[in-house]
Amino acid sequence: MRRLVLDDWHDAEASRVEAEAARLADSLPLTFGVATRQPPDRLRPLLEAVTLTLAAPRVSARTRELVPVHDPLVACDELARLVACRPRTSLALGQLLRQTPRLDTLQGLAAEAAAYSMLLGGTEFASWLADRGTLRAAPEDGPLVHVRRENDQLSIQLDRPQRRNALNFRMREELFEALELAFVDGTIDRVELDGAGPVFCSGGDLSEFGTAADLVAAYLVRLDRAPWRLIDRLRDRVTVRVRGAAVGAGVEMAAFAGRLVSSPGAFFQLPEVAMGLVPGAGGTVSVPRRIGRWRAAWMMLSGARVEAGTALDWGLVDEIDHDHER
Repeated sequence: MRRLVLDDWHDAEASRVEAEAARLADSLPLTFGVATRQPPDRLRPLLEAVTLTLAAPRVSARTRELVPVHDPLVACDELARLVACRPRTSLALGQLLRQTPRLDTLQGLAAEAAAYSMLLGGTEFASWLADRGTLRAAPEDGPLVHVRRENDQLSIQLDRPQRRNALNFRMREELFEALELAFVDGTIDRVELDGAGPVFCSGGDLSEFGTAADLVAAYLVRLDRAPWRLIDRLRDRVTVRVRGAAVGAGVEMAAFAGRLVSSPGAFFQLPEVAMGLVPGAGGTVSVPRRIGRWRAAWMMLSGARVEAGTALDWGLVDEIDHDHER
């Protein structure tokens, strides 16, 4: 991991800035920029080339390449510590995020699924699995996704509140089938997706992590039966309503929607890197589209929670609905 103090580059010649930006864009290691002052416009090539830039609160938060933090130097040290815990996963994520924003949805999902499947066979994921121990899911009766049609609107609800709507294989299949109905029926003009109980979706079901026997088959299934791909295709018709939390797959698929509405107390979090994985539900495609790859990298590498207000400022959500909390 490298650190680039942007303050030291304010008076640098344009040719030197361009040369350094080209070098960083073509390098494998992650590079974290640090800015305690507003970088001048001519440093934009550097801002775009680094993995992300941590910036003091007084620095403009309107620039998507900047991640506002209380103390950039302290935050950089903490991020470096987290990366050191999962160095291979972090490097894979850094390279993946340089690709996916430039690709169309299917190509981006294919790149993400390939990286995810590769890391399933890696030592960092194996270490996380060993620390987690064995989890067994209790049998569940009845549908995990409820669908209701009313005139031109299709309402879809994740209904596994006892597991915080964790996305297991069966729920994913039921969600795919529900969205497929909207995809083939042109008379459905609106699709509303939410979750039963206090949490929209807590991410993938941890009891199913590490159970794939064939990683190539898992890669193909992740592409072919991806509900988030259908959300993207239907995006102009889809509204997702998040209450409580959208973690991992929850925020990844929600970010594909044309409209994402949050309750005021909700938070958004991408914890996969700490598990030795990259996001696997389209997050390296959907989240950078909304907030830029630099803030997406920060969310994924740090695993930090993003509160609803910040999510709105960044464009991760489109609206905060104060009635949705009730």
